Amino acid sequence: MSVCPLCHPTQETVLWNGGQCRVILVEDAAYPGFCRVIWQAHVKEMTDLALAQRHDLMSVVFAVEQALRETLRPDKINLASLGNQVPHLHWHVIPRFADDAHFPDPIWAAARREGQARQVDVERLTQALARRIPADWSRE
Repeated sequence: MSVCPLCHPTQETVLWNGGQCRVILVEDAAYPGFCRVIWQAHVKEMTDLALAQRHDLMSVVFAVEQALRETLRPDKINLASLGNQVPHLHWHVIPRFADDAHFPDPIWAAARREGQARQVDVERLTQALARRIPADWSRE
């Protein structure tokens, strides 16, 4: 990969940026509220981070989960860190609903049905996220 799309994004909706990492909203109509927590520095694995950085990153992942639970009331939240196609440390935080196209399978599996459309109030989600990430989050 010559240019990392997470290091050099072309278009993204940033919900929160804390210096060391950012939270973006993934534009996927089938999975409203799908977020990515992206570590800013180009590293591949969690163990490339210092212990304090790992803690900070996961605290943001958990804050995103809580904000999505509050604003969307999903049946389940999926957390995934894959990085096989884009080897840059990031976490997928995906609200799941019993009537989505793939439930109970992962969103990357074959669809079981046509999913139900849902809307995300981006402003409400951004505010919920800001309430859950401590003001002193970054240890930079």
